Amino acid sequence: MTKQIYNILLADDDNDDCSFFEEALDEISLATTLVTVNDGVQLMEFLSDKTTDNLPDLLFLDLNMPRKNGSECLAEIRQIDKLKDFPIVIFSTSLDSEIVDVMYNKGATFYIRKPGDFSKLKSVIENALIIASENNFKQPERTHFVIQP
Repeated sequence: MTKQIYNILLADDDNDDCSFFEEALDEISLATTLVTVNDGVQLMEFLSDKTTDNLPDLLFLDLNMPRKNGSECLAEIRQIDKLKDFPIVIFSTSLDSEIVDVMYNKGATFYIRKPGDFSKLKSVIENALIIASENNFKQPERTHFVIQP
């Protein structure tokens, strides 16, 4: 089942990456809203102010951020009752299989390697939204954890 509007939260400290992400959202066929935070501390503050009813549909989480990195945020989020099932897509430049395994085991919903190409970025974001929605925003088997453009 595809949602009508996807409310997306992006946690990424790179302003260029945030701009490309927002531009890509504007060009995909799905309706979206976007809120951006620039580090893990801002992310955790943002989430702590939300109730279960007004959480975003999906968090795209960069691993390499200052103050609190994505891995620390993921672990912390999974310890909070209202957030234990919150859908989180790791969105990183790395595709190291050990890191991917750790993120899977920590409870990330999906993993995406940030593509350098804008058309691939649009494709992978749209694919992530569709696949996550079809999967009821739940973590799939490990073989389907990494989403490719």
